[in-house]
Amino acid sequence: MKIRLSQLSVAIFLRKLAILSIVCLAVTSASAIEKPRVFVLTDIENEPDDAMSMVRFLVYANQYDVEGLAATTSIHQRNKVAPERIREIVEAYGKVRDNLEKHEPGFPSLENLRSLITEGLPAYGLLAVGEGKDSPASELLIKAVDKNDVRPLWVPVWGGPNVLAQALWKVRKSRSPEALQKFVATLRVYAISDQDDTGPWLRKEFPQLFYIVSPGFSAGGAYHAATWSGISGDNFHGRFAGADFSAVTNEWLDKNIRKKGALGAQYPRWEYLMEGDTPSFLNLISNGLSDPDHPEWGGWGGRYELYTPRMQKWYLSPETRPIWTDAIDEIFGADSRWHSGNHETIWRWREAYQLDFAARMDWTILPVEKANHPPVAKLDHASQLTAKPGERVSLSAKNSVDPDGNALSFKWFYYYEAGTFPVSSATSGQPIEIRNFDQPEAWFEVPANRVMAPGTGKIHIILAVTDHGSPRLTRYQRVIVTVEK
Repeated sequence: MKIRLSQLSVAIFLRKLAILSIVCLAVTSASAIEKPRVFVLTDIENEPDDAMSMVRFLVYANQYDVEGLAATTSIHQRNKVAPERIREIVEAYGKVRDNLEKHEPGFPSLENLRSLITEGLPAYGLLAVGEGKDSPASELLIKAVDKNDVRPLWVPVWGGPNVLAQALWKVRKSRSPEALQKFVATLRVYAISDQDDTGPWLRKEFPQLFYIVSPGFSAGGAYHAATWSGISGDNFHGRFAGADFSAVTNEWLDKNIRKKGALGAQYPRWEYLMEGDTPSFLNLISNGLSDPDHPEWGGWGGRYELYTPRMQKWYLSPETRPIWTDAIDEIFGADSRWHSGNHETIWRWREAYQLDFAARMDWTILPVEKANHPPVAKLDHASQLTAKPGERVSLSAKNSVDPDGNALSFKWFYYYEAGTFPVSSATSGQPIEIRNFDQPEAWFEVPANRVMAPGTGKIHIILAVTDHGSPRLTRYQRVIVTVEK
């Protein structure tokens, strides 16, 4: 009996070692793409969804360097801020942080996150901007931007952005135009619509500011039109069809999130929809699919294109310059019908991002050997290729692995909207047919017919590798083929 126990212990140890080795491989690969820096602005306690998003944000906290967690106001919460709610959720994170670290390294300490909790002024919009309107949050934000760090600073805006507006107001007033330009160039904003009047002001006053947003206010119907509502707004803000709603119900969340330990207990039931703010950071997760510098490529947080949108009735004022805003994807839905729109750029990935969240919540309570971990999708060739019309392009991911030893499924697909190659749809419904699309090795032929001038551009091919663990997890690789004459 002692021998059997010893053999079992050795087997468990070896499995943990194998998981750690492959996880380290994945982390090493991800580290080639630097961790993004993140400073969150949240009108938490305005409704449950900010607290929900904060729970998800923290179980992915090893995916980015957190620079600030700031409680703010919004049009929905004009005269108060709630940093105590952020602290409550962060304290719950502290109870599970060490277990998360066993599954994947790099999670910030509880002490570190505590030191980053801050707050803006309890005033609405532009009333909190100007002389004498500095706040702990705006000062910490300036300090974060001023760090000797070449990486940009991402600012996910879950409420109103007046903390950011005050920081930029102060820098413009107190520094040279060159210093202001450098400050602005460091910032990357992803706002969940406009939740106070400083959003339109920022875009107008700082025309070089990198800004992702579906503009407008709730009262005018902006949330219905916004890309971010594709996260779960099937039956409320967005009111769209095609997505699998079962994965975002309170019942699914009860089972997969809320019942899992101290952090899961901090995840409230939704009133309107699940986690409307979460898209603002999903594209920062290193899953092989998205590139934060290229919102037009798409990912779990949606896809956006750079242009000046026309005035809509829900805008506070006309947009005066190009911003990263709504784009359209066409996708085959769970109802076996084709759907086209901006919400689709998010809900097309719903199964993957929900199961991934469920697995991360498992990590907060389970030992390594009892939880599932994502596969490592590995190309056997470069991710950037060139080809000519009519040429065959071979694709291979034979060396993809799973840290838990689970079987893998493969899917190669053409992401038409992310590229620039001007091929029209064929009668089969797919402009480019990928042969052996469900195998580790696949290939396609660059179309030479039904192609508009100039007949060149970029083709985006996505590889999705899904393991057969529980829950099933997916990681990606993107192959970009430049078509030349």
